[in-house]
Amino acid sequence: MTPMIDLVFLLIVFFTLVLNFATADQNERVKLPISELAQPPDLPPTEPITLHVLSNGNVIYNGNEHSLTELKRPVEHQLRFLKHIDIPLDTVTVIIRADAHSPSGHVFDVIGFCNDSGLPRFVLRTKQKKE
Repeated sequence: MTPMIDLVFLLIVFFTLVLNFATADQNERVKLPISELAQPPDLPPTEPITLHVLSNGNVIYNGNEHSLTELKRPVEHQLRFLKHIDIPLDTVTVIIRADAHSPSGHVFDVIGFCNDSGLPRFVLRTKQKKE
């Protein structure tokens, strides 16, 4: 029985190491636009907050869909937590993943929301154009 338990633990470790964590911050409802100027980031952002902007203007945050006014409460809760663990808000990066069919006005509204919330650093995600 002991060798079987060891084998199960080894399989768990193997699949944990092989698992692609890059898809953890993605949402299947958001199809990113394609850009020729898109570059992969030099370093991963520290303390990222990911916001998915849908084509209807709503935002998905932590798996839940919110309007911009409804988004204020969960983001403030996250910011209070970050302050509690002594992380300065100017080091927090907001990753904005907007749907390709989302009007640019919705993206600008989310950027304004971030600035009003005290989050000045943000990045926009797109797909790289394949050559």
